[in-house]
Amino acid sequence: MATKKKTITKEDIVSKYMNEVLEKGTKPKSVYHFTKENDFTEAEFYSFFGTLEGLEKEIFRLFFENTVSLLHKNGDYLEYNMKNKMLSFYFTFFEILTANRSYVLQVLKMDKNPLKNLVQLTLLRDNFRSYVSEILTDDYRLEQEKLQKFQEKAIQESAWLQLMLTIKFWMEDESAAFEKTDIFIEKSVNASFELMNVAPMNHLIDFGKFLFKEKIYSKQ
Repeated sequence: MATKKKTITKEDIVSKYMNEVLEKGTKPKSVYHFTKENDFTEAEFYSFFGTLEGLEKEIFRLFFENTVSLLHKNGDYLEYNMKNKMLSFYFTFFEILTANRSYVLQVLKMDKNPLKNLVQLTLLRDNFRSYVSEILTDDYRLEQEKLQKFQEKAIQESAWLQLMLTIKFWMEDESAAFEKTDIFIEKSVNASFELMNVAPMNHLIDFGKFLFKEKIYSKQ
C-alpha cells in the first residue's frame, strides 16, 4: 500500500525556501525550479503564494506576526504604555531576526540595488504601520481633528524609518550578543518619544552621543 503524501503547509514552504536560499546562496530561478527541487507541486505552491516575490514578503510578515503573538502571551503587555509596548516589540522582533540572522543578512544584501532588497519588507511595513496606529494613545495625538490624521501618518512613517535604521544598525553590529543593538533600541525609542512629547531633550542628546561614539570608534 502506497504511503500517503503529507499535505504541505504554508510554514513548510517558507522553511524550504529559507533553507534553499541559505544552502545555495541564491534565490530559486522560478516556482518550477523551487517546487521540483523540494518535492512538491506548483499547484501546492500557488495555493498559498502567487509568486516567489510574494513568498519573500510573507517571510518578513511572519517575523512580525510571530512577534505580536509572543507579545500578547505576556499578560502584562496590554497594560503597558505606548513607549513600553514599542520597546517590547523591538526587543522581541530583533530576537526573532537574530534567530534567522543568516537568512535576513543574505536576502537583504543579495541584490546590488538596495531598493530591490527592501521590496521584501513591503508587507512588514504595512503591518508595522498598522501596529503603530493600534498602540497610539491619546497622549500622543493632537487635539485638533484636522491635523490628527496627518499626525498619525507622520508618526507611522517616522516609526517605520526608525525600524529601518535599527535593522541597518543590527545588520552591521559586531558586538557580542548584539548588545549595541539593544542600546541603540533603547536610546532611539526614548529619543523618539521625547520628540513626540516635545519634552526635555535628555534622551535625544543621549542617543546622539551614542551614535557619535559609534561612528568615531568604528573608524579606528
